[in-house]
Amino acid sequence: MPPLVFGALCIVALFALIILQVPIAFALIAVGVAGFASQEGWHSALQFLASEPAALLSTVDLSTLPLFLIMATVVSIAGFSDDMYSAATAFIGHRRGGLAYATVGACAAFGAICGSTTATAATFGKIALPAMLRRGYSPQFASGTIAAAGTLKSLIPPSLVMILYCIVSKTFIFDMFTAAIIPALLTIALNMIAIYISVWRNPKAAPVSQRLSWRERSAAAKNAIPALALLLAVFGGLYGGVFTIVEAASVAAVLSLVFALAGRRMSWTGLLQGLYQAAASTVMLYMILIGASVFTYCLTLARVPEALVEVIGNLDAPPFAVIVLLMIAYIILGTVFEELSAILITLPVVLPIVVHLGYDPIWWGVLNVVQIELAMIHPPMGIVVFLLHGLAPDIPMRTIYRGVVPFIIADFAVLVLLMVFPAIALWLPHALAR
Repeated sequence: MPPLVFGALCIVALFALIILQVPIAFALIAVGVAGFASQEGWHSALQFLASEPAALLSTVDLSTLPLFLIMATVVSIAGFSDDMYSAATAFIGHRRGGLAYATVGACAAFGAICGSTTATAATFGKIALPAMLRRGYSPQFASGTIAAAGTLKSLIPPSLVMILYCIVSKTFIFDMFTAAIIPALLTIALNMIAIYISVWRNPKAAPVSQRLSWRERSAAAKNAIPALALLLAVFGGLYGGVFTIVEAASVAAVLSLVFALAGRRMSWTGLLQGLYQAAASTVMLYMILIGASVFTYCLTLARVPEALVEVIGNLDAPPFAVIVLLMIAYIILGTVFEELSAILITLPVVLPIVVHLGYDPIWWGVLNVVQIELAMIHPPMGIVVFLLHGLAPDIPMRTIYRGVVPFIIADFAVLVLLMVFPAIALWLPHALAR
């Protein structure tokens, strides 16, 4: 069977299982093993299924996942996210659009100590949305700001999406983290500009709230000290060269537990519940990784990536045009799948093409994260928009979609800038490598 026909059948079978509501991890494993067996026989396929998970799970970098998940769970249960939002609100909440600026800033800070985009969006949907509505912010502007700010997470280390991308693509996690720093700052800046333009055009969307006294501001800042200390300790050590990525994850998990227990922010029951949640999330991610690895090996054995590279090479199209087409495909795909599934399902096929075209896999990883996060708020199927509507069912979906339009424009600007100027992502890793 020609490789491209075989690859197409595998993709169709995979999507058919997903439509039938088979969990993505098991769908990947089933198609991968069946495809392997069709080429090498069932005995070889089952032997591979027995050996591949053990080889994959022995990867040292994979230990960062449960450690960062423990930190994220503890931070959420202990209420550190509420403290960061309250501190940001205390200092800039009295300015027009101040709560929106505070939401973006707090989401960015919380994203640095939380591993999940949906968890970040859900957390601030519960904290920030009621606060903004109580102060007279329009539902459209408030919900749009929170939806967009929630998607910042995946660009801010430690991003589970970036860690998994690096493990599957066999690239260095630290390089990926450093490559995402400037794009993340650029995205935050453009989101702030989007807020400024929105409140300038419609001042009624964001009334000015009362200025707090310096005593109240100091109290709010004091409450946020544990969260800020956690950020400084973990990421100061990581980017200062004190920790490796695995050591940083270990320090993050231990310090979050120490701060939560020392401050009596978490009971032993809450601790056990948090560890259970982290363990459940870890198992889910490990299963998806195993499935992606089996599926990747099946396609590689059938020489599907090589056949695709050959077809792309024979096209009379410039590499940049191919990248643009891939961007469009990912944005469409991201409206149907959550970001992790979209990346891991397509990476075995797409990454060889990108590398063949002469692009850096680290740059492509950053671009992947930006485009998938954009798809999470892009109509018609933005997952984060659905999440916010579930938290606030009285706000219509169309209202939330109208609210995210300025932020969609800002994210598109980031995407275009990264495509035209790859140095935005690659300059810092290259500078640190010298």
